[in-house]
Amino acid sequence: MRNAIVLAVIAATGFSSAALAEGKKIGVSWGSFQEERWKIDEAAVKAALEAAGNEYVSADAESSSAKQLTDVEALIAQGVDALIINAWDKDAIGPAIEAAANEGIPVVGYDRLIEDDRTFYLTFDNVGVGRIIAENVFAAAPTGNYAIIKGDPGDPNAGFLLQGMMSVIQAAVDSGDVKIVGEAFSDGWKPENAQKNMEQILTANNNDVDAVLSQNDGMAGGVVAALGAQGLTIPVGGQDGDHAAINRVARGTQTVSVWKDARQLGKAAGEIASALADGGALDSIAGATKFSGGEKGIEMNAILLAPTPLTKENLNVAIDAGHITKEAACEGAAAGVVGCE
Repeated sequence: MRNAIVLAVIAATGFSSAALAEGKKIGVSWGSFQEERWKIDEAAVKAALEAAGNEYVSADAESSSAKQLTDVEALIAQGVDALIINAWDKDAIGPAIEAAANEGIPVVGYDRLIEDDRTFYLTFDNVGVGRIIAENVFAAAPTGNYAIIKGDPGDPNAGFLLQGMMSVIQAAVDSGDVKIVGEAFSDGWKPENAQKNMEQILTANNNDVDAVLSQNDGMAGGVVAALGAQGLTIPVGGQDGDHAAINRVARGTQTVSVWKDARQLGKAAGEIASALADGGALDSIAGATKFSGGEKGIEMNAILLAPTPLTKENLNVAIDAGHITKEAACEGAAAGVVGCE
């Protein structure tokens, strides 16, 4: 295995090659690089592949299902030995999986479910993430009017997150203690779409909203902007451990950010893809369990990692882990935030 990694960029195709190394070639199709976390994922995937002596080639679908299909076809044409696919749309990705299967190329479904038993599903426990978001917000606001800001309707994670959220608040909804006064998908998980959704919910309810369950941190930022424009500070939950969200937790404008350590997920993806490229079977991956929680109920080999909630009581966890500097986390922090003393 070579120690030196030769970096190259093939501008004509939009693909990048992180190494021209001995070993296998692993293709990665990213759905979108919109959120800051995907660059952290990518670095971890690259590092794991390089440690195994394998080559990384990738493409960014730029939030386009059609481009992702073309990207996967191009990766297959480059002779990849395994694919890691962060699917932009759960339904549109089917032909790409079929094409890979026809070439005998194993696929890791990365962070977003591809409900096909020919893929290995790797993610954090997104039902659990939704549950943690709701537990923290519900603890801060056990009664009142709730808004739910959901992600893109084409992403299965939006459904998993909602499932986890409702498992926490359903009893309070049934009793009337909690009333859901607004619930909306936000196309592309975009903060600006989430902000518009929140603005509309506030208008429809004369600003009488007591808590917000947002399905990621970028959208939580849009929610907080909409609330701030009305002079409101209420419990808001999100996930991803975005730096801006961690600082909002320190400032008191966001209640929780559920941190899914992208370094851990990316490392696992690189290791799993390397094992599959070497001929390993889907059910031979260490730590794999069976997952059948998708819409179709298809049983798949999977690993679901455990997330970490970040609140004012434990912000030091992200700082101590090197995910964020104390300065970035604690700028303008409220009194009593652990890690910001």
